[in-house]
Amino acid sequence: MAHKLLSRLAYGSRYNSVPWGQRVYVRPGERLIREAQWKWLTRRAPVMPREDYERVRKLGEIEEFLNCMMCGESRQQPLFQPSGGNGWRYFVVRCPSCGFLYRNPNVRPERLGDLYATGYSKFLTGNYAANRQRRYDLTMRAFSPVFDEGKERRLLDFGSGVGLFLELAEERGFDAYGVDLSPESVVEANGRLSRARTYLGAPEDVPEIAAGGFDVITLWSVLAHLPRPLEDFEKFRGLLAPGGVLLILTVNAQSLLLKAYGSTWSGFTKNHLMFYSSQTVRTLLARTGFAGVAFAPHYGDTVEAGTTNLRPDLVARLRRNVEISDGGNMMRVLAFADEEAIGRWGGGPQTIHRLNT
Repeated sequence: MAHKLLSRLAYGSRYNSVPWGQRVYVRPGERLIREAQWKWLTRRAPVMPREDYERVRKLGEIEEFLNCMMCGESRQQPLFQPSGGNGWRYFVVRCPSCGFLYRNPNVRPERLGDLYATGYSKFLTGNYAANRQRRYDLTMRAFSPVFDEGKERRLLDFGSGVGLFLELAEERGFDAYGVDLSPESVVEANGRLSRARTYLGAPEDVPEIAAGGFDVITLWSVLAHLPRPLEDFEKFRGLLAPGGVLLILTVNAQSLLLKAYGSTWSGFTKNHLMFYSSQTVRTLLARTGFAGVAFAPHYGDTVEAGTTNLRPDLVARLRRNVEISDGGNMMRVLAFADEEAIGRWGGGPQTIHRLNT
């Protein structure tokens, strides 16, 4: 309540018409305030040996305690306790060595399917799905020309849900495949698709997919759901053909919205397990054999689609603050399998950061 009172005193009602997700980017001075708030939080929060942390946390039936997946650090810095409808709650810790944010205790890999066994496809086709294809299209445009033409190119959509992206991949001519853990989503997707096909399970369970040779692999809002990301990304790297690329859209753990709203941040959802920044996703890609990476800022779907109600001066301020701070509430990533991929697709507006050099 104190921060709301301070906001009213500082800004009055001038920004009340601006959606919450955009206010931190357009209110003067707020970016600096939120960055200072984050530094204060991470310096103040205690750092605990894992054995001490385990003594104060109850372990659920499908859970396990983890060290940091990015650097192996065993110490924990407890920061957040997200919670929501139907009584779910979990704990988010920060790695004091590399800054990686993750849920701890986390979900055991063999029990991951429990999160998607029932009702998930209904979620994906409800309000969540209303603007998903627009978001996919905007992201593909941001990484043009990678997705402009799919003819004679193989694409794998990992975590394909009800097939919303695979529809677009079909339209662009890709030889498209998908895999997902939700049985009902797979059924619904295959009813929607004409040429593309999606399967239940993991890539190695499907001969057509396990053979590899993919020119593109996509992970749309999937990365935060992976309990063993290093193992998964080693598999993705092996499935890519020479010159192949991997696209990631995920919540951004550097987001000013996270720094502003803490445990109530929109990225802390029931099924999310790990939360990446541009630095920790570089670590993940470097450790799993990728040659380079590029990032495209995310200004928000309505801003990029030209349908926002923000005044032009506020749009300009929002874009500027996104670019000099965190890259937006969502992180858009294009990973290059090898130097051939960088040479083929690296001519766009984004800066390519070479890995393992």
